Amino acid sequence: MSKRTSCVDRNTNETQISIEVNLDGTGQSDLQTGVPFLDHMIDQIARHGLIDITINATGDLHIDDHHTVEDIGITLGQAISKAVGDKRGIRRYGHAYVPLDEALSRVVIDFSGRPSLIYPVSYPRARIGGFDVDLLSEFFHGFCNHALVTLHIDNIRGENAHHIAETIFKAFGRALRMALEVDPRVGDSIPSTKGSL
Repeated sequence: MSKRTSCVDRNTNETQISIEVNLDGTGQSDLQTGVPFLDHMIDQIARHGLIDITINATGDLHIDDHHTVEDIGITLGQAISKAVGDKRGIRRYGHAYVPLDEALSRVVIDFSGRPSLIYPVSYPRARIGGFDVDLLSEFFHGFCNHALVTLHIDNIRGENAHHIAETIFKAFGRALRMALEVDPRVGDSIPSTKGSL
């Protein structure tokens, strides 16, 4: 099997982002986004997805975190899409439930080739530290639109906003890991009756 790695750069007037991923890594991360809470969440994706992720980003954080968070979601989606290629041999679907104390979240993903995000998540407060929780949906929208995945994210219960967010990102990492795993029973085929994804 060829290496499933990629490097993607995104440069706009608002952000300059470089992302490297290794889908068959060990969960290592080197994250310099300028947004500490986002670093903490992406580290969960790496560790629980066993995906090595390196991100170097600078953005217009003097305005707010919006452009940086959204554009990192876009670029990470592009990087994972590039690394997985035509999706031959992968499981395609992944799901995970993750608890953290009182919080429980479920994430289900399909590398369908069709971008769609279902995200009926509400938080008990608007900010986690200095981080605006509305930006989490922007991250996942950007990811879905550029990784071309269908993604359902449900917070089943939770009272602590940090716990809710962390269960979502941990479950997202584990669902990614399942969906991107090479299935030896599939061989070199594409997991779709259409013959392409």
